Amino acid sequence: MIRAAIVGASGYAGGEVLRLLLDHPEVEVVQVTSRRHLGEYVYQVHPNLRKRTTLKFSDPAQLESVDVLFLALPHGEAQHQIDRLADLATYIIDLSADFRLKRAEDYELWYGAPHAAPHWLGRFVYGLPELHRDELRSARYASGVGCNATAANLALWPLVQADLLDSSCPVVVEIKVGSSESGAEGNVGSHHPERSGVIRTFSPFGHRHTAEVIQEMGLNNVVLTMTAVDLVRGALATAHAQVKPGVTQRDLWRAYRAVVNENPFLRLVKEQRGIYRVPEPKILAGSNYADLGFELDERTGHVVSICALDNLMKGAAGSAVQCMNLMLGWDETMGLTFPGLHPI
Repeated sequence: MIRAAIVGASGYAGGEVLRLLLDHPEVEVVQVTSRRHLGEYVYQVHPNLRKRTTLKFSDPAQLESVDVLFLALPHGEAQHQIDRLADLATYIIDLSADFRLKRAEDYELWYGAPHAAPHWLGRFVYGLPELHRDELRSARYASGVGCNATAANLALWPLVQADLLDSSCPVVVEIKVGSSESGAEGNVGSHHPERSGVIRTFSPFGHRHTAEVIQEMGLNNVVLTMTAVDLVRGALATAHAQVKPGVTQRDLWRAYRAVVNENPFLRLVKEQRGIYRVPEPKILAGSNYADLGFELDERTGHVVSICALDNLMKGAAGSAVQCMNLMLGWDETMGLTFPGLHPI
């Protein structure tokens, strides 16, 4: 069995990593850390894990050596500790934003401060298996993925891979997000009386996850608009773009089918009838699947590409465990095949 530890396991993403690893046939979780909940049982913070584990939160300063280390720290913390942490584990998967961008100047531009460990940026593989599967198979370090960036990247990926986009035209991605994106500690905007019943655009453009879309899709003229909706889990990305002259519905069907056939957790949702004709985040809660859909106006060349996912799973913990599976040489779907619930 592979020994694993989770640093910062009291947050939503860290708790989801733990939930997944407790059912993983090749992994034993030997330590979980939290300063805020030091000494408490895990199930006191993550009540869904009651009777699943007797682990208690330990002090991160007393972290022991393991095979795989998951970092679920607040953004900005891992980069200050990476040299020490790398001495404690053969493999590291960091769920934060600290190592997602390849260039230090991009990090400073989008995060407003110099990176504390720029020499580490090139050592991390961007942790979205659909884009970097082969690299992850030989990697020791994988970065996290922005949940909104993942929704946007997967919505755009079939079009980019098949070279169908007119890159001279702007790409606008409207992303509707649930409240769990704010994290377990929350903020004024995620306070229930302020969050309940809202449809609130909180970032018209300039969201930090835009940097990942630029980096991974190679698109410079792209805007992400973020809107909070009355949902706990889930993200829905609706991308508006222009295809090249002459692109048809048949070309798009071919492109999307190719992508879903190559990737076990991507599904094409484009039905003629029923209420689930297009991707819907609700039915993906707890699942590592991402559902893709599209519509094309052949007259104008305007394409709408849609991706729905669970922001805590495919947008965070699920992709992290999928990365681990690839890094360790296992079937990438191991421990990740829960399909979601319906009705819910």
